[in-house]
Amino acid sequence: MRNKTNNTIYWAAFEHGDCRIHIAATADGICFVGSENQSFNELVTWSNSRFPGSVLVQDDNRLLPYSIELLEYLQGTRKSFTIPFDYYGTPFQMDVWNALCSIPYGQTYCYSDIANQIQKPAAVRAVGTAIGANPLLIVVPCHRVIGKNGALTGYRGGIAMKKKLLQLEQAE
Repeated sequence: MRNKTNNTIYWAAFEHGDCRIHIAATADGICFVGSENQSFNELVTWSNSRFPGSVLVQDDNRLLPYSIELLEYLQGTRKSFTIPFDYYGTPFQMDVWNALCSIPYGQTYCYSDIANQIQKPAAVRAVGTAIGANPLLIVVPCHRVIGKNGALTGYRGGIAMKKKLLQLEQAE
């Protein structure tokens, strides 16, 4: 695990239509994609808990490559992301987040699918908790995980945002 103190975290406000999202990156890659139309405080709270002692610096130019890929995704012209990620969690969280990245565009899995994929079939609730801690909404596609009965379940960005993302992918 790397030293997460005294880092600079660069951020920008990404806007598309009526949606505003704060995004952030370290020098190594994108580290945070916020919830739709949340205040800057969401990023501040997250950075204080995950990167104590870090400094937040607004830098729209540095975040431009990330903004471009997000825009392309939201316009329906990008199905996967090539930007570098800089996200850290427990080994279990990393297993879950990596499994999320393998869910194909336009498809949905349920929590037990993810638990089975990481070879922890009894850890369905823990999978849900790890998904809820995903710092990279949209980019690490936790919106593609739904309830076993097909119901839209919790999402840090809100159910309305999850529904929009799933509809975008189904439109393809």
